Amino acid sequence: MVNLDFSMVKNNHIRENLNVQFRAEFFNVINHANFAPPVDNMEAFDASGAPVPGFGQIDSTQTPGREIQFAVKVMW
Repeated sequence: MVNLDFSMVKNNHIRENLNVQFRAEFFNVINHANFAPPVDNMEAFDASGAPVPGFGQIDSTQTPGREIQFAVKVMW
């Protein structure tokens, strides 16, 4: 499982009792795909001996793709 998160914070002191904070948070910043195991079809052939379509195919991931969120926080 490969996952790298990153966050940046910038504090801006406007007055003695007023602070504005800007944030940027990046989840799965390198956008690495963590594939889920192929569990849908566990048998290669059906009862008649014909191959099962989709056997062993990986069709999902365990973690979501890259997500980015921005925020502004005002503290007084």
